[in-house]
Amino acid sequence: MGAISNKLKGKAKKIEGRITGDRVREAQGKVQESVGDVEGRASRTKARAKAKIDEMRVKRAAKKATR
Repeated sequence: MGAISNKLKGKAKKIEGRITGDRVREAQGKVQESVGDVEGRASRTKARAKAKIDEMRVKRAAKKATR
């Protein structure tokens, strides 16, 4: 599942738990929402790292071309 869907489903479970008074359901929602947060952060970090690697490859290629 994607980060956004986990966050949305988690919020829904959390709200459902609050409304029904089901503490377990509310806790499940909090956990699922947290999983979505972590997935999103990991995805953004991975994208930044990939961009930095690509940038370094371009610089390295340009440096080799000038030799």
